[in-house]
Amino acid sequence: MNRLVYILIGILALLGTAKASAQLPSIVLKDTRGQAVNVSEISNDGNPVVISFFATWCKPCMRELKAIADLYPDWQDETGVKMYIVSIDDAQNSSKVKPLVDAEGWEYEVLLDPNSEFFKALGLQTVPHVLVLDGDGNVRMSHSGYTDGSETEIIATIRNIRNQK
Repeated sequence: MNRLVYILIGILALLGTAKASAQLPSIVLKDTRGQAVNVSEISNDGNPVVISFFATWCKPCMRELKAIADLYPDWQDETGVKMYIVSIDDAQNSSKVKPLVDAEGWEYEVLLDPNSEFFKALGLQTVPHVLVLDGDGNVRMSHSGYTDGSETEIIATIRNIRNQK
């Protein structure tokens, strides 16, 4: 019987380790003001976080970010969610990001990943790609691509996280 208890404790320890490994890597990016941000420190006072990887040339990315922008204030009021958008535009094109965000009036936190270091560290391959993190920084949803209405999956995940608090 004692052996079974030790096996169960070992399995639970492994599961706890797997959960921790789902957190963000320690990579430093810059925001559009040139300030350094370590992505492993992204947090939101225990509330959910959405991270959307995009590129200025990606039409589905623009459709997704515009669709979410219309809903984002309501999402914030309801759930306290905070959204980061991470541009994977190369260094030559990253200068287009701030004017785009300003022109659209997006209230997202904006990070630049000109070498796709963060994007690649997560094993991602295509944009748009959305991650939803719980209040502890664990990835609870990872979704690639965009079709009209897929933002409902994002808010459903956010609500589920909030309901589990």
